[in-house]
Amino acid sequence: MNSPAPRTSPTLAPDLQLGEPMTDTMHAEFVALVDALACASDETWLGAFDAWAAHTKQHFAQEEAWMEEMNFGPRHCHGSQHRHVLNVAREVRRQVADEGRFDSGRQLVSELREWFAWHVKSMDALMVEALRERGIATADQADQPV
Repeated sequence: MNSPAPRTSPTLAPDLQLGEPMTDTMHAEFVALVDALACASDETWLGAFDAWAAHTKQHFAQEEAWMEEMNFGPRHCHGSQHRHVLNVAREVRRQVADEGRFDSGRQLVSELREWFAWHVKSMDALMVEALRERGIATADQADQPV
């Protein structure tokens, strides 16, 4: 019996790595989904968008749960960034689905790349440092044997 090939995780550019395994994995998945969205044809764009959106909602919810757990001071500012991106994305999806505005969709992808790099290097870097300082283990780290 053949075993399935091991699932490989997407890779993350070194300048976006924060050294926190679960966060880096979520970020690599985000980037891979944005890349898939950038390469999607008009026929597959909405499906690629929906995959990105589902991941991103979970990704943002996880970060917000960590920030609440540690009573992270800038959590409201960080969370408002998340909400803003999701609100803009929801409107762009509507424009693509209802009006065929693929130009809006392609513009979103371009802007997501820039926003995400800034967000990781500023907001997420502060969050990860606070997790370390407070000794809060993410689920990924907590599941590892001692």
